[in-house]
Amino acid sequence: MKKVFVTGITGLLGTNVVIKLLKDGYFVIALVRKKSSYLGEKNENLKLVEGDLFSDISSFLPEIDSFIHIAAETRQNLIHYKDYKRVNYDGVVNLFTQAQACGVKRFVFISSANTLGYGSEKTPGDEKNPQRYPFTKSMYAQSKLEAEDYLLQHTESTNVIILNPTFMIGAYDHKPSSGKIIFWAWKKKVIFYPKGGKNFVHAKDVAYGVVKAMERGKSGEKYLLANENLKYKDFFKKVNHITNQKTVMIPIPDTILSILGYIGDGLRKMNIKTNLCTSNMKALQVHNYYSNRKSIEELRIHYQLVGKALQDAIEYFRLMKID
Repeated sequence: MKKVFVTGITGLLGTNVVIKLLKDGYFVIALVRKKSSYLGEKNENLKLVEGDLFSDISSFLPEIDSFIHIAAETRQNLIHYKDYKRVNYDGVVNLFTQAQACGVKRFVFISSANTLGYGSEKTPGDEKNPQRYPFTKSMYAQSKLEAEDYLLQHTESTNVIILNPTFMIGAYDHKPSSGKIIFWAWKKKVIFYPKGGKNFVHAKDVAYGVVKAMERGKSGEKYLLANENLKYKDFFKKVNHITNQKTVMIPIPDTILSILGYIGDGLRKMNIKTNLCTSNMKALQVHNYYSNRKSIEELRIHYQLVGKALQDAIEYFRLMKID
């Protein structure tokens, strides 16, 4: 039985990855801050280890075949780059150094699609596209890109595979994280939506892609895990359809978003944490579209419709009484 070490298992993607690994017969050792924070089912092939990204985990690594690093600082309201760098770069370097020293064969790093350049509906971005504004000004995306660059420069003895998922939707989003976008529309009589759009993907498909990348991915390569390119308006229409609700939909003028961005910049200069800033507001205005062609051809991933991802997420929220 192959052993895999995984971080970030308490989040949306991490929970789905653990479910997939256990189903496929892997033994999973997972790093968690507190064992009680893992809400998944107990399994004889799952061992939880308490610690953080700077803990000495070397004693657990000698028999590990692959290391899957998912844990990250994803909050959008942090003010200083160092707050992202410590987790998304320094933490990666620490874990990778230990994995490499212990002879781990593969290191799978979960990054972000926003380290790559987005495209249009007709010509979506792919793994060869360089990062584009506004994500060049995103401290989260920059910290992820810095970690990617480091890992790709240290592939001598450990195979490195970079995965770049787009916006994930699905079950087990208990915080919720990306699933918050559903509550933007769900149970609302009026929906105010940005004019831009983005790529959406089922979290279960990303988890499947993580396992496939571990098994089939090529060292030194990046793989976009992406599916449907949708305008926010069309995404919210899907929410309306699945929840059987009728709403009034009103577009938010780009000018309003830009003004909110400038307000956020001012608040940040006063050391006030806020999601508002010019780069975040600009991200809502662009069509942040990507292609999944490489992951389909090389990793052989079969993607589900975003409607199924929404359905699974909403059913989970209802079951867990999250609203």
